[in-house]
Amino acid sequence: MAHSPHPKTHLEHIPTHVFNENHEAARQVAQAIAQTIRAHAAQKKPLVLGLATGHTPIGVYRELIRLHQAEGLDLSGCITFNLDEYFPMEPDSLQSYHRWMHENFFDHVNIPAPSIHIPDGRLTAERVDAFCEDYEQAIQDAGGIDIQILGVGRTGHIGFNEPGSDLDSRTRLITLDRVTRLDAASDFFGEENVPRQALTMGVGTILEARRIFMLAFGEHKAPIVRAAVEGPVTPTVAASFLQKHPNAALYLDGAAAAHLTRFATPWKLGRCSWDAALIRKAAIWLALQTNTCILKLTNEHYNTHGLQELLNTEERGAYEINRRVFRDLQTTITGWPGGKAEKKRALIFSPHPDDDVISMGGTLIRLVDQHHDVQVAYMTSGDIAVFDHEALRFMDFVREFNTRFGLDPDKTAQLRVRVDQAMLAKKPAQIDASEVQIIKNLIRRTEARAAGRHCGIPSDKLRFLNMPFYQTGTVRKNPIGPEDVQIVVELLRQVQPEILFAAGDLSDPHGTHRMCLEAVRQALHECRDDPWRKNCELWLYRGAWAEWEPWEIEMAVPLSPDEMQQKRMAIFKHESQKDNAMFPGPYDSRQFWQRAEERNQNTANLYNLLGLAEYQGIEGFVRWHGV
Repeated sequence: MAHSPHPKTHLEHIPTHVFNENHEAARQVAQAIAQTIRAHAAQKKPLVLGLATGHTPIGVYRELIRLHQAEGLDLSGCITFNLDEYFPMEPDSLQSYHRWMHENFFDHVNIPAPSIHIPDGRLTAERVDAFCEDYEQAIQDAGGIDIQILGVGRTGHIGFNEPGSDLDSRTRLITLDRVTRLDAASDFFGEENVPRQALTMGVGTILEARRIFMLAFGEHKAPIVRAAVEGPVTPTVAASFLQKHPNAALYLDGAAAAHLTRFATPWKLGRCSWDAALIRKAAIWLALQTNTCILKLTNEHYNTHGLQELLNTEERGAYEINRRVFRDLQTTITGWPGGKAEKKRALIFSPHPDDDVISMGGTLIRLVDQHHDVQVAYMTSGDIAVFDHEALRFMDFVREFNTRFGLDPDKTAQLRVRVDQAMLAKKPAQIDASEVQIIKNLIRRTEARAAGRHCGIPSDKLRFLNMPFYQTGTVRKNPIGPEDVQIVVELLRQVQPEILFAAGDLSDPHGTHRMCLEAVRQALHECRDDPWRKNCELWLYRGAWAEWEPWEIEMAVPLSPDEMQQKRMAIFKHESQKDNAMFPGPYDSRQFWQRAEERNQNTANLYNLLGLAEYQGIEGFVRWHGV
């Protein structure tokens, strides 16, 4: 568990537990549930569980499955009620919560089928009210919910209780907020395919549970977590109603907890343990609050913004603090990301075929220009992000190509017929036929090669790993397995890199970046005794959704206007993702190159505001100290 100088604070109105990794939080929740299951079984009492779906609670279910299969945890005495379901929705649809629960939990444990309750998305409109009343009655007949698992949406919704849901609301049909539908758009291959309504337990139903575990992971959840935990109780943020519950608790990773006062500005809560990292954060925070460069901060600035205690740590006060932090910031700036002394073997892990140029294209180009041996490993195919019309355009080219050069046009024509038939038969958000998946895979590969050539990387230095966890044909992925890790291990041992780069952002809405980083970490652990590991360092970049905070950055690579333009053109090579990406994420509708440039420019502007040199852009990196 992550430690804080202020583990308990009056500003947090819900007990909140913060962990270094999300799987640690999920494991602790699962262990608490397992303990309660055993206690109820000993008393021959059923345990009634309220269950949630999605990326957030899946770690809890995987740990319960492990406990059942490896340690004999008996769930036969459990009765379950799911929070919600899209409406309308067939139970066997890819996006159905009914299907999700069976594939990710029920099919792997021994909960009896009659004990499983999930809202029915097949109802006619006339039957909805009666069903909702029956659902409430079934919960009461079971004795009420003993343990409720929750996630939280960016609007603060729990279940599908959108802003405006009343404290005493019950199971009902609700119209989904547009933000919620945007968040779900990737699962449905487009916002237009997301149902506009859902069946959900009400806030009142949820709050009647005897114990509530709410989980939240990733930077994108940090603002709403703070609103729910430290803000007022309000229907605008349904999760804030948990403040009224006598036995509710939050389980967060460090990213989701980042905006809580005890992590964001702990000096506001009393005495702090002032290490170098916290001093740096406080001084930068103060500079940004006062719009003053670091070296111009005065004792008065520190005093009037609650940092008197920090002043007392230095005999020379603001002058010495400013000088130390400014010098520290200066040392992060380097035009030589691979170092000057010798040419290095550099390996860049890119979760999708365009993350390398979007997130660190300028640094990649700099490494090549400085004659390092640069290789890029594309960890997944990215095929699900290609529109059908792009696949058809690609097929048109192949047909014309074969005709012009006298190659076998009949086979191409036959394949085109099969592809056309597959696309016509495919319903929105259905899995592509295998031949279509291959075509879309090839599109992403050719785009990656084009971007690589633009950056000066020959095709034989580009690796396409096609990691198995991704090959589901849907947005929902399998967990990282031994086969995935072994692919990375074999590549590492072949290349024996001296410098590594990997995506370190947790805001990826589909979880692919998080899972790819986990595979890299596990592979590095397996290679821990290899001789090359002693001199290998791993730098983490962030993707299209967020940038490192200025106090987090440990390496800042400045970019000139020409380098920014060259990076933009590398991103443009990914034509299938340029004008209208399949999965732009719910936070920003702009094109990826626009987001990347703004992030780089904002980082450069922050450095300039703090008193450092002015650059066109900066790409930021954080060293992973586990290597």
